[in-house]
Formats: sequence, structure tokens, C-alpha cells
Amino acid sequence: MTAVLGGCGLTGDSGEVTLKLVAADYGDSKANGSQNYWDELAKAYEAEHPDVHVDVTVHSWSDVDREVREMVEAGEAPDMAQIGAYSDYADKDLLYSADDVLSIPVQADFVSQLARAGQVNGVQYGLPFAASTRVLFYNKTLFSEAGITPPKSWDELAEAAEALDAEGVKYPYALPLGAEEAQAETMQWMLSGGGGYTDDVGTYAVDSPQNVTTFTWLRDELVGKGLTGPVAPGKLDRADAFAAFANGDVGMLNGHPSLMKMASDKGVKYGMVTTPGIDGESGNTLGVTDWMTAFKKNGHQEEIGDFLDFVYSDENVLDFSRRYDLLPVTTSASQVMSTAAEDKNLKPFLDELLLSELYPVGKTSWASVSADVKKHIGQAVASGGSPEEVLGQIQATAMRAGSAE
Repeated sequence: MTAVLGGCGLTGDSGEVTLKLVAADYGDSKANGSQNYWDELAKAYEAEHPDVHVDVTVHSWSDVDREVREMVEAGEAPDMAQIGAYSDYADKDLLYSADDVLSIPVQADFVSQLARAGQVNGVQYGLPFAASTRVLFYNKTLFSEAGITPPKSWDELAEAAEALDAEGVKYPYALPLGAEEAQAETMQWMLSGGGGYTDDVGTYAVDSPQNVTTFTWLRDELVGKGLTGPVAPGKLDRADAFAAFANGDVGMLNGHPSLMKMASDKGVKYGMVTTPGIDGESGNTLGVTDWMTAFKKNGHQEEIGDFLDFVYSDENVLDFSRRYDLLPVTTSASQVMSTAAEDKNLKPFLDELLLSELYPVGKTSWASVSADVKKHIGQAVASGGSPEEVLGQIQATAMRAGSAE
């Protein structure tokens, strides 16, 4: 671990301080759990700052957001929380802004799309911590047996799915619109059709003509023709779709970097290409980032800032990204990773990062909209379903929730 720090520096007369950090676990076993990463990083920082102790608690992704919310509601907010959302806390004026805690070089180094996504009313409160993008994964063996090449457009994807279906592939295209992460698959398809959750000025546009066209196509050309497998898309979760791909039962699906290891561990030969779009390769893709937040409650502004400058040093950003097959959130670390031989598997995702669009996480209404998408979007592609009606219902939810902001 590097001990080279940016930031303002701390002095011995500041008294002993304990910084409490709650973080999410990115590991898939105890051996590579995030607790190990944070313990090593905290030890390296404390060696240079004997008056500062960093106390880190790591929770699973299924628990961490709730744990932090309960701490905040009990008046026991941590100094920092590395979690999935920030806007509710920012809206209640509970967070330090990036300007309050980070040095200028660290702030300036964030990938611009990620930094913008961390803003509420033009002020950055969400500090991007780990990122990923989506590409189309395909099973090379199944494609070879079907005599097809990776698709670049929707029509080519449908043709490939029909060829895979003819070969008896269980899931020619896996379409996970189940409750686990429907908002991701939904946005990926919206973007590939020239739409999105919002318009160019940030207003919700869930039921835009482009989005209606996209989900009508999915209903008619994939789902309605039995090309999405035995499980209805509205019942298929991402984890199950990934597991099916790793078992060799899926021809194609949208995936993020963690699928590489899952597939390789099971001996699946896979390829990755840019997500197909309505008329050719999609011009943009879904980007996702998790957030570091700094709470005002305990008043440790200076110490938090100095520690976070350490967290965001190139060495530490690269270490975390490489351990967990994630993309770095800083430009300098991205440049290193884009040319390093050891990171060549992540290059397709890195290339997509600069073209990515993120969820509208700066809106406090997004949580309600996302929940509504998870609950209803599967109905848009079901037999007899009306994309226009379902998207209209979600749009109505978005407008109601947005009017309260």
C-alpha cells in the first residue's frame, strides 16, 4: 500500500481521532472479501498518521445500505459510508461536498461522467468509488455450432437468437427483467434504442417514443418468438442469468466484468462486443458506479479529507479495481489500466466507460422510479403486454416522485 498522500495533511496537535467507515463487500469469498482490502489500507494510513485510527466495518451488498440508513436514523452516522446511493443524504444536508473534503487534484481526476452523476443541483456529494459498464457477452462455442457471428444491430441479434434456438440453446438471449436488477437491463436497452430514463435536460422521459419502440421490438421479436428462454423475463434475475451463462446455457446476454471470472471458472469460452443498437453498434452504454459519502455528523472534516485523498491515490484505486474486476473511477488510473498487459481483459469495459450514461442517481426520486421499474417492466414484454401502457405507468410514478424534489 502506498503512503503517498495528497490533501492538507494532519498535525500531531489535532488529538487522536477515530474515523468510522462502513463499506460494501465486493468479494465472493472470505479470502478475497473487502474487509481485507480496507484493513490493509487502514493499516498503511495509520502508519503515517499515528493520531488517526480508521475503524472499518464491511457488510454485504444486501445489507450495507440498510445498515447505514439505520445508523443515520439513530443519530450515529459513520464518518464515511461506501454504499449504493447518496442523494437522500445530500438532500437532508447530512453530507460534506467534494469541495469540503477532497484536494483539488483528486477532485479533478475523477472520470467526468462519474463526477457529474455525483452532483445534486450542481454540487458534488457522491464520490464515485468503483465503476462498471456493460457489453454483450456471447458463448463462442454455441455461436460456432450455429454458424453465426456476433451481432452489431438488433436485427442481427434477433437472427442470431433464432439460429441459436434452432440448435436447441436454452436461452438464445437472456433478458433479465426480474426484480434483482431490472433497472440495468432496462436502461441498457433504452440507450441502444436512442432513449433513456431522462431526456437531454434531465427530465424523466420513460415513455418516450424511442423507449416504446424498444420494448415493442423486444416483445415482438425476442420474447414473443420464444428466444429469451424458459423463464419469463420479468421472473429472471441477473444472478440467475449469469449463472446460466456460466453453465453454458445462454447464447448472449448483457454483462459486466464479474461475468468474465464466472464464465472462465466454468470453462465457458466467451467473447465480448459492443452492445447492438437499433441500426448498428449502440452509441452509448450503461455505466454504473458505487459511491463514497462523507457525513458531517462527527465533524471530522479535515481527517476525512486527508484519508480520502489517500484512498483515491492511483496505487490504491488500481489495487481495488484489479482485485474485484472493476473499473477505476479516476482518469489517471484508467490510463494506466488501459495500457497495462495485466488489465487487457477489462479494456472492452474501459473503452465503453467514456461513452457510458449513468442512472439519474442525483434525483432523490430515482429510488422510487427504480423500484417501480423492477416491479413492472417485465409486463411490458409479456404476451399481450402493452409497452406504451407500462412505460406510461412508470413515467407517472416518476413525475409524482419528481414533483416532490
